[in-house]
Amino acid sequence: MTTKLDIAPNSDRELVLARIIDAPRENVYRCWTEPKLLTQWFAPKPWTTPRAETDVRAGGTSLVVMAGPDGNEFANPGVFLEVVPGRKLVFTDAYTKAWEPSAKPFMTGIVTLEDEGTGKTRYVARVAHWSVADREQHEKMGFHEGWGQCAEQLEEVAKRL
Repeated sequence: MTTKLDIAPNSDRELVLARIIDAPRENVYRCWTEPKLLTQWFAPKPWTTPRAETDVRAGGTSLVVMAGPDGNEFANPGVFLEVVPGRKLVFTDAYTKAWEPSAKPFMTGIVTLEDEGTGKTRYVARVAHWSVADREQHEKMGFHEGWGQCAEQLEEVAKRL
C-alpha cells in the first residue's frame, strides 16, 4: 500500500497527489509510458481503460480511453510537453495532436519520480488547471480519491514487473 506524502500545491489552480510507491522508479515510469501497462491501472475501479496509445517524447501524442461501468467510453487525447526518461512526464489536454488546440483545455499534468530508498519511488503528480473553477470541478469529480486509488493500482502493477 502506498504511503501518503503531504505536499502543498504551488497555486490555487493546482491539485497534488504524492505517495511513496513500493516499486522501483523504472517500473513506475514504464507503467506511465507503456500502453499495455497503462491500461491496467489508469482508471479507478470500477472504471476501466480499454485503450491507450503513447508517443513518449516532447510533442508526442497520447490517447487514453476510459470506460465507465455502463460501458460508455471517454477519450482523453493529449500531448507530451516534456519527457525526462525515468524521471518526469509533463502532459496536457490543451492540444490533441501536433499542436492542434483542443476544444476545451482543462489541465496540465506533471509527474515526477525519484528514488526513495531501495526499490521505492517518490511519486508526485501535480495537476495545474486553467482556472480555479476547473480545479474545483476536478476536486468535485473526485481527484484525491480517484487519483489515490489509481496510485494504489499503479503500485500493484509496478510491483509485478
